Amino acid sequence: MKTADVIKRIKKIEITTRDLVNELFSGEYHSLFKGQGLEFSEVREYQNGDSFRQIDWNVTARQGFPYIKKFEETRELNVIFLVDTSASTLFGTRSYLKSELITEITAVLSFSALSNNDKVGCLLFTDEIEKYIPPRKGKKAALRILRDILFFQPKKTKTDLRKAIEYIYRLIKKRSIIFLISDFLTENYEDSLQLLSKKHDVIALRILDKAETTLPKAGILHLQDPETGKFFTVNSSNPKLRKLYKKKLSSEDSALIAKFRKMKVDLVTLYTDEPYAPELRKFFKFRIRMKNQR
Repeated sequence: MKTADVIKRIKKIEITTRDLVNELFSGEYHSLFKGQGLEFSEVREYQNGDSFRQIDWNVTARQGFPYIKKFEETRELNVIFLVDTSASTLFGTRSYLKSELITEITAVLSFSALSNNDKVGCLLFTDEIEKYIPPRKGKKAALRILRDILFFQPKKTKTDLRKAIEYIYRLIKKRSIIFLISDFLTENYEDSLQLLSKKHDVIALRILDKAETTLPKAGILHLQDPETGKFFTVNSSNPKLRKLYKKKLSSEDSALIAKFRKMKVDLVTLYTDEPYAPELRKFFKFRIRMKNQR
């Protein structure tokens, strides 16, 4: 693709998401993610009313007089996007491919983070770590992430959430906001995700297409698994099969929601044929209410 075409596509997404950032998310984002921690600032002499828990005993021993550690609220946050680029995201039967929706949502959240003066970074993964972009400030950082998600060509097709989660756990030391964006059509990542959530604030965004959740009545279908390449044939006109498929998906969905609740990781499900802005805004408002109640 020519450079001019790349710039044109990025500009289109930037314009499309600008109003959402300004009108929908900036206030909620700022309220939810402002100053989430404390960082050491300096030591000073102990004063009446100070908590003894803040005493720096090493400095006190050297100076012969009580000194306390002074902390300041952190204003600047790291926002990391873990983005699934496996072949299963290249699917869509409605308004978007899943990968296109992932791109637009990441753009909205990236620009919201920048409006909050935060740093943004990104990890692209399949069943391998495909590319890592360290957290940086500024519009260029968000545009680079957008460009890479749009035009990066993964080497692999399968999904390994565990590998991506463990990689970012080892890499990022400072407590961060981590958006894990995937269709979650994989297994064996729960223990790693629970560990990550104890260190960082993790929000899981599950991107699905309605054709994945309901088997259409369309006769004989010849299908291919995008990640393994395996072909198979399904008689979608069989009512028993459609009922069984719906029951199995419903059971798996309930189990997934229960697992995330147990891990205390927020899970938001977004569909390719439904507006994502109201769902994200509703989620942000819910998080703000929960935060204020603590």
